[in-house]
Amino acid sequence: MKFCVLTSRLLSVALLGLISFVHPLQAGDTGVLDTTGKRKQIRIGVITQRNGPHLGIYFPAIANCESVADVAIVDNSGTTFASAKKMLGVHADFKPYRDAAVMIAEFRPHLVLVALAANRAPAPIRAALSAGCHVLAEKPACVRAEDFRPLVQLATDKGVNLMLALPSRLAPDTLRAKEIVDAGWIGKPFGVTFFQVKDQARLTGADYQKSWFAFREQAGGGHLIWLGIHNLDQVFFITNDRVEKVTGFANNVGGQPVKIEDAEAVAFQFRSGMVGTFHGGYYLEGGSYQAGTTLWGSRGWIKLAGYRGPDGSRRSFQWYSTHPDAPRGVQTENETPAVNSYQLLVQAAIDTARGARPPILTGNDCLHVLEVIFGAYRASETGVSQTLFQNQPDSQPRSPSR
Repeated sequence: MKFCVLTSRLLSVALLGLISFVHPLQAGDTGVLDTTGKRKQIRIGVITQRNGPHLGIYFPAIANCESVADVAIVDNSGTTFASAKKMLGVHADFKPYRDAAVMIAEFRPHLVLVALAANRAPAPIRAALSAGCHVLAEKPACVRAEDFRPLVQLATDKGVNLMLALPSRLAPDTLRAKEIVDAGWIGKPFGVTFFQVKDQARLTGADYQKSWFAFREQAGGGHLIWLGIHNLDQVFFITNDRVEKVTGFANNVGGQPVKIEDAEAVAFQFRSGMVGTFHGGYYLEGGSYQAGTTLWGSRGWIKLAGYRGPDGSRRSFQWYSTHPDAPRGVQTENETPAVNSYQLLVQAAIDTARGARPPILTGNDCLHVLEVIFGAYRASETGVSQTLFQNQPDSQPRSPSR
């Protein structure tokens, strides 16, 4: 087929339909493999838009990550190119594109980072997966779980990984809490309660109120799906468990002119029988943050807390176990140095794309947290608790209970 006879518009349509003929993992790149068969470096394609989410995080992260050969950026408005040039460091001489299909076909990225409004994300994710690219997408990457589910299956069929940007799994406190649970020190988990609240100031700005963030049909939802999603995924990861039923309330309590929730209260029944609650919202003054998680088990408990406010920032981590081999009394973990979890996330995605490590989370992990959140929204709207889609496999084996 001679694409040169097509107009630019037809070229885009044709490539989106036939993009699977380009498979980066079969594109004659054997010269960049190391002695173990892993790629030394990969090409990253970023698909974004005007006011794309977290570009001030992603561009510096790419600049500071290892094993990146070249970078391409797609923005049909072109408005992000100047800021990208300032933030991409050694990759400031990136390849700019206005069309995702053309970038995928010409640049042949191994990893595609999608940073778009949720309602715009599924189509380019599908195109990237169809071409055999690994995908890291800014959450939630859809406005309905039904739009994300076939993308997970497509990634499986293509043998590549699809994951949302959920970096809490890489935080030192999260990994330590999971280590304690996996070791069986708190026994069988019985219940969990957790919360996360941030500033209300963002909702009062005229620019925010006009942006896609303020409309559920474009953003997927409000606080729960934008920020609470991190806490939900963190708890699911620490406990090695998944939600079976969910109910809750999600409302615009503050009355700002936005079409998203600024407050939510959610309750869960897990597959293991554990129960849990989450409370979140935009309540605080600008820049402030409060979060906490308490997990109780048959042999003990874990308590995590984080705070940022007018008097500074601090974190705490305590746990207690009645197991005969556990240290006696309440244990207080040393506060770990702050880490750039998003840079760790992007590096992990790069390493997965070059075959150097397994994914830190899978498409099914991401689909599950989306199912829980959209289930909570349905419960809030209908007043009926929701039983979730049951055909997803567990993300990992159950931990021992000692």
